[in-house]
Parts: sequence; C-alpha cells; structure tokens
Amino acid sequence: MSAQKGKDMLLKLDEDGLGTFSTVAGLRSKSISFNADTVDITHADSQDQWRELLACGVKSTRVSGSGIFKDQASDELVRSYFFNSTIRDWQITIPDFGTLEGLFQISGFEYAGGHNNELSFELTLDSAGPITFTAI
Repeated sequence: MSAQKGKDMLLKLDEDGLGTFSTVAGLRSKSISFNADTVDITHADSQDQWRELLACGVKSTRVSGSGIFKDQASDELVRSYFFNSTIRDWQITIPDFGTLEGLFQISGFEYAGGHNNELSFELTLDSAGPITFTAI
C-alpha cells in the first residue's frame, strides 16, 4: 500500500437514523484503535494451573481525532449528540484502505482555538456494538 493523505480521512454521521450518511468533519489528526480484551476463565481444575481464556473476548474500537467542522449545523449536531449521550451509526473513511461503520457514542469532546486561528475540536468515539470494515 502506498502512502495516503491523512487529510482525506472523513468522519460521517447517520443524522436521521435511516442510513443516510453525511460528512460532518475532516480530521486533521486521528487515531483508530481496535481492542480485544481477554476474558479469564481459569478455574481450580485448569491444567497445571495455566490460565485459560475465552475464545472470544470483549472487542471494542476507539476513534479519536481533531479537526474542523464542515459547517455550523454539523457542529451543533455533534454537540447535541454529546450532551444527549446519543448512540448513532458513524462511518470513518480511511483513504485507499476502507470504511469502518457501526454504532458509536461520543465519549470525549473538546474545543480549542488560538487568538489568530480557527476554532477546532477534538473528539473521541467509543464503539457501542459490532463494527464492520469494508475494504476499498
């Protein structure tokens, strides 16, 4: 895979809950982490006292990033989802790689801005259900 432009990573939101996604922001810096926490099922009869793990642990995805909202309506929508603890379907488009889609809740939200700079935001999304990946 060749290098991709990080600026092309987009954050899309299903605003009405009907599967129609619209871009709310371009992310300037971002990270995506996939986690699979283990579930320890070791018991008194475990062979030679070795730890045993459940084959399917607890999976989660976290997306965090900073950027600038596309417009005032996008800013207001995301802000309302944060204050109302709304869980909604989001898409994260990764250029030349694919798209992540699933239910997420906003778990962190910050605004920042310098005296002579634009207002930017930082956002953290935590998965709230299964996440699908579609390769490009």
